[in-house]
Amino acid sequence: MLNVRDDRTISLNDAREFYGPLSFNLMVKPAGSSCNLDCMYCYYAGKSGLAEGGNGVMSMDVLETLVKEYAAADDMGELTFNWHGGEPLLAGLDFYRKALGFQKKYASGKKVYNTIQTNGTLINDEWADFLAENDFLVGISIDGPEDIHDRYRRDRGLRPSFERTMAGLQCLKKADAQFNTMSVISKASEGRGLETYSFLKSVGSRYMQFMPAVERISFSEAGKRPRIAPPSDPDAVPAPWSVSGPGFGRFMCDIFDWWVKNDVGKYYVGLFDATLAGWCGVMPGTCIYGETCGKNPVIERNGDIYPCDHFVYDGTLMGNIMSSSLRNIVSSPSQAFFGMEKRDELPEGCLKCPYLHVCNGECPKHRFVTDGGRINMLCDGYRLFYSHTEPYMLKMRELLEADLSPAKIMSMQEL
Repeated sequence: MLNVRDDRTISLNDAREFYGPLSFNLMVKPAGSSCNLDCMYCYYAGKSGLAEGGNGVMSMDVLETLVKEYAAADDMGELTFNWHGGEPLLAGLDFYRKALGFQKKYASGKKVYNTIQTNGTLINDEWADFLAENDFLVGISIDGPEDIHDRYRRDRGLRPSFERTMAGLQCLKKADAQFNTMSVISKASEGRGLETYSFLKSVGSRYMQFMPAVERISFSEAGKRPRIAPPSDPDAVPAPWSVSGPGFGRFMCDIFDWWVKNDVGKYYVGLFDATLAGWCGVMPGTCIYGETCGKNPVIERNGDIYPCDHFVYDGTLMGNIMSSSLRNIVSSPSQAFFGMEKRDELPEGCLKCPYLHVCNGECPKHRFVTDGGRINMLCDGYRLFYSHTEPYMLKMRELLEADLSPAKIMSMQEL
């Protein structure tokens, strides 16, 4: 064991992970939490006050510094910039042209990847051409058919956003830009998994991420928007848009039942890939199913750095890139402990669960305070999904071990 703090030790595996060669993804909030929409379930709404000076766009000094620092901090030869929001397109095209210039200036031969997550409503032909020409992977936030999407994804005038999002998507397709879809599973989605999946296929999505909306809220002042509360807040109440655990599980099972018979190797769903990775004993492609986390820090528009997009709160500020080294912040003991706490604070029920190796407690942001400890509110749904898909996952693992494609499972009538 390696002592890194008087009251805590870490294993040698942890030491290799956190103090070996440094590699991490960087989420950048160029416009902070500013957005042209006002989605009811947005966990980032109302956080503009955390960045000194309120709303605005990241300055060129901060942008250049973060690109330079990130390039210097990475030890593995690859840099992944995840541009996020709020709505990152509010920063404007010139901002991203400058960002690409700084990347060329400081990358020093390292491979650079850019992804951008957007609600799509601001995309026009000029934006689409720029994103396509510069190999941005565009994540479009679209929740499903129009009535599901517009239930909670409206602007501040309560106007729906579906048609504007679809118009932006058409521009991306016209420009042949790379895109995938991010869909929030809310209360409005329950019972409509296969319908949502079929819709996303119909609009051209081949890579799909489904994000369950599970939040608790608190009320500060009468008449004001409720505040998304941190998981540790014992007085918060469930948000009315939150999907139930069983509702989430059934949603994903309904999609899986079609996918495993018809679409393996043709369409890709993040949860399915991560689950198969877990059964195969390899690292999942998304942090929420990993044993530990802490490799996805977020930089606000003023240079403030937080450990994770879902843990941007008053008490989690790690430093500012204009006054501290990004490498030192990301490799600091506090960031290491933040990542290890995901594993170390699992309740007893999780440690005894037969599906711990594929779930790993999922994201700590869904572990809310209850009488039984910090319990993941989606636990029942994940158990439902994992038990339902287990025979298929084991068969696909067998196929992989035999150097065969998992798609062969589609021709197997019985397992």
